[in-house]
Amino acid sequence: MRQGRRPAWQQDGTEPDYRFSLANERTYLAWIRTALSILAGAVLVHQFASRLQPRGLALAGTVLLCLLAAALCGLAYFRWRANEIAMRHAQPLPFPHVIPLLSVCLLMLGIFVGVMVAIA
Repeated sequence: MRQGRRPAWQQDGTEPDYRFSLANERTYLAWIRTALSILAGAVLVHQFASRLQPRGLALAGTVLLCLLAAALCGLAYFRWRANEIAMRHAQPLPFPHVIPLLSVCLLMLGIFVGVMVAIA
């Protein structure tokens, strides 16, 4: 059976213990589930916030949630890849920049939703 060609970065360094690679993959999938949850929140806002005024704010919230979910998917891949590279070269894992970014975005979203509810 022919396997797909591996990227160059997966051929560098030493193959890490499969348990660490699988743990890294589970973390990646957790980030993807988080992005899917945020995307589901965007659908919820779009469907149920249609009565909120001004309508543009509800639409902006939907778009921002969709963008956050898309960004989180991309950042999850780059985080997974950076962790794999670090493990292959026996280096410390890189700082998870995604975590503070997600926290700040969700904090702003919470404030946004609070203002929307107060206005309605």
